[in-house]
Amino acid sequence: MWDRWRRWNSPVMGKHRRISQISADGGGGTYRRLLVLRMEGRSQLDRGAAGLDALEARRNGFAQMKNRISLTAMFFALCLPGTALAAPSLEFNVQTHQLTNGMKLLLLEDHGIPNVAMHLFYRVGARNERPGITGLSHFFEHMMFNGAKRFGPGMFDRVMENNGGANNAFTSEDMTAYQDWFPTAAMPLIFELEADRIVSLGFEPKMVESERGVVANERRLSVDNRNESLLQEQLVASAFTAHPYGWPVLGWASDIEGWKREDLIQYFKTYYAPNNCVVIVVGHFEPAEVVKLAKAHLEPIPPQPAPAPVTTREPEQLGERRIQVQKFAQLPIVQVGYHSPAAQDPDFTPMSVLESILLRGQSARLYKRLVDREQVANSVGGGQSPHIDPFLFEFAIQPRSGVETAKVEQILYEELDRVRQELVSEQELQKAKNAALSDFYQSMKTIRDKANQIGYYEILFGDYRRLFSQVDLIGGVTREDIRRVAQKYFAQKNRTVAVLVPEKQTAEPAK
Repeated sequence: MWDRWRRWNSPVMGKHRRISQISADGGGGTYRRLLVLRMEGRSQLDRGAAGLDALEARRNGFAQMKNRISLTAMFFALCLPGTALAAPSLEFNVQTHQLTNGMKLLLLEDHGIPNVAMHLFYRVGARNERPGITGLSHFFEHMMFNGAKRFGPGMFDRVMENNGGANNAFTSEDMTAYQDWFPTAAMPLIFELEADRIVSLGFEPKMVESERGVVANERRLSVDNRNESLLQEQLVASAFTAHPYGWPVLGWASDIEGWKREDLIQYFKTYYAPNNCVVIVVGHFEPAEVVKLAKAHLEPIPPQPAPAPVTTREPEQLGERRIQVQKFAQLPIVQVGYHSPAAQDPDFTPMSVLESILLRGQSARLYKRLVDREQVANSVGGGQSPHIDPFLFEFAIQPRSGVETAKVEQILYEELDRVRQELVSEQELQKAKNAALSDFYQSMKTIRDKANQIGYYEILFGDYRRLFSQVDLIGGVTREDIRRVAQKYFAQKNRTVAVLVPEKQTAEPAK
């Protein structure tokens, strides 16, 4: 099930696509775009995953007590406004192995509990699609659980669950990831399961048509029938005129209806090749044993020619763009997107700290102005997330009943002009940096978290080792950096504005 309000872990801020949102009643939330989590029919497995997390938390116990106490103290200290701390640098002893077919292994031992997290990151997402086959990356996220030669339809989940494991998957603009969590004793079987679906995934016409219907319905429920999602899809489509980020991860409805079986087979052959995959294994294991299993089950899979690189770059936007969506709704919605830096751009970290200043919590500038002081909005959210190429820094505001959308827009632009013209205070900057550091440490509590972080950095930031410099990068952000990036990215000509205008629902005539 695609859920654009779901949280997931972030390389920089602790919640990848954790885009800050808070409402008038004080409730927290998430404003995010087009992360696809495969959740349908997975409640039993998710409970199993929760159980693994609980076991991990309990059994880390005395083995990591000293480290956990120090991290807890650091967490509470970081939460104190204006408290500047020398945050400890972070480094994992990650072992790297390259199989002869090009598949990359990143291994991290963590012996707190007898469990393993094994995540397979494929370098394929909406960014790699083209008109006519948009949404194929997400479609394969479904198909990968529908049976292969050895383990038939439904068996992947059943076999994993019967052996104490759990799994999930997600698709984004830049990648597709498959996440397995299981007891160490089940590791040979998990390698067999993964190898089977890479080598011999089924493309039976009946199954293809069944899943086509599933993803088409998912799009109707998650986008077409959700005003905030539909508006956000239109916002991004308007902001990108050249780059493939302009089309949705779920795909356009006409493309979902039009895929051919030949499209599927060629796409799978190109992007699900071993040389387009990074395997991250974190937990209780011996590295030599993991390498042995990988050589036995994954290395025999033949490589394919490297996929064509994405070379299109979005041209500079030369003026504000505005769109309007008219749909039945109780209240209007205003969404504003500014083109923002790619994950590997040095400006990405200062922009992430600026996100905290503007949007994080009830003490953030936009909440205090829009929701608390002037009481013209029910909620305000937004932010940025890491992407391979430049993406968007987004704002979403829902005005209170009777408040014109122009009013909340005006206040938003006033606050952005303020941060562009004036230096933030040292205390406000330090508070934002503390929040970023707190999220960063909190994002690596479990073996699953660590596997995700290593994968995110390897794919989005170009090298998992970039993870180890993040603490210093956050700590090095200055007041001048905040003003500089605000001036650079929050310019009027760099923004796209989308407004949902409520239409009244007409009553059906009495019969």
